[in-house]
Amino acid sequence: MAGSREISEFFKVLSHPTRVKIVEELLKQKKCVNAIEVLLSLKQSNISQHLNLLRLSGIVDYEQEGNKKCYFLTDPDFIRDLLDLFKTRR
Repeated sequence: MAGSREISEFFKVLSHPTRVKIVEELLKQKKCVNAIEVLLSLKQSNISQHLNLLRLSGIVDYEQEGNKKCYFLTDPDFIRDLLDLFKTRR
């Protein structure tokens, strides 16, 4: 069971708009870094930094496909429910 510190860190990671956009894109399907780069019009280094934080928090993981890292959500149902909760509160 997660403690207060872990819960706080989890929400801190999801508090950045770019990371939320990445997560929303990964809800649609697994994507490689270059695809995320094109979708969000950001530099690869910026995308990689955000993905690293999401990976360290356990929200995403990746599979190596040749020389590309393709990212996916570790628990898409949980993330979908969490985002839906915030969207319906408006």
